[in-house]
Amino acid sequence: MDPTAVPEITDAILDEHGLTSAEYRRIVELIGRKPNWVELGVFSAMWSEHCSYKSSKPHLKTLPTEGSRVIQGPGENAGVVDIGDGLAAVFKIESHNHPSFIEPYQGAATGVGGILRDIFTMGARPIALLDSLRFGSPDHPKTRYLLNGVVSGIAGYGNCIGVPTVGGDVYFDDCYNGNILVNVFCLGLAKADRIFLGNASGVGNAVIYVGSKTGRDGIH
Repeated sequence: MDPTAVPEITDAILDEHGLTSAEYRRIVELIGRKPNWVELGVFSAMWSEHCSYKSSKPHLKTLPTEGSRVIQGPGENAGVVDIGDGLAAVFKIESHNHPSFIEPYQGAATGVGGILRDIFTMGARPIALLDSLRFGSPDHPKTRYLLNGVVSGIAGYGNCIGVPTVGGDVYFDDCYNGNILVNVFCLGLAKADRIFLGNASGVGNAVIYVGSKTGRDGIH
């Protein structure tokens, strides 16, 4: 397949990329032409629920985000609340659902790593993890494999970095047979006057990208 070729779009291709017909029309409108395979893959990834939270955002927007003790609300790596004595609680919850369904150990471990990263890049020290997990029926042939992998991945990453998982919940239901839910919460402590924000400016700043190659838990 030539990645620069422009595909003839069918419902099957859109389904494979997790896009609706309306979203495809919006892509054409944005770039002024039909996308090629690479561009279609990029939009598929960036407009996925995993990256954009497109179905979750309307619900998230109903939650309170302002208050006298709120130092940082939505828009940064994590939320920050003043807890007194010059300290701040820094916290965030993140989902890593489909990657954990595809590769349970690495998908769950990456979810923990991502949430820890968001906390310490704000200038906080992570002190605790929580997880909320949803699996398919206990009788489903894949459930035990997914459960063991996810739990091991969460524990393995947390233990390696020295942050304890202090609680969580697990539920089983048939509706999760086709895709599990893996949600991880991290709490950190920071000095209230030493919060680092995720922005930078200036010509010539270096960008350093560090990490392993994408595995089977990649999006597309």
